[in-house]
Amino acid sequence: QVQLVESGGGLAQAGGSLRLSCAASGSISIIYSMGWYRQAPGKQRELVAAITRGGSTNYADSVKGRFTISSDSAKRTVYLQMNSLKPEDAAVYSCNADVRTHYSVRYSAWGQGTQVSVSS
Repeated sequence: QVQLVESGGGLAQAGGSLRLSCAASGSISIIYSMGWYRQAPGKQRELVAAITRGGSTNYADSVKGRFTISSDSAKRTVYLQMNSLKPEDAAVYSCNADVRTHYSVRYSAWGQGTQVSVSS
């Protein structure tokens, strides 16, 4: 079983910053990639940023230049540094990990989500 625990959400002013963290634990053999998704009320969930095991990153166009994803493989943790926040960044942010377990099962794990609110 794999667990993802997120932290760092909260309220920020427009133009401000927040940093999200997501730590993976459990019966993990390999983490292929980790990423952050977000879902605002009435909208579909969208990929915000992702990072692969090899360090390649991918960002939504709407956050390029403002958000930075990074990871610490030893800690099995992924971070999302969010700068120059905009009201439209407000959403529930969920961590995702593409993993292979010690039982050779590959699947996509999800965290519980953390709320990010941005005041204008």
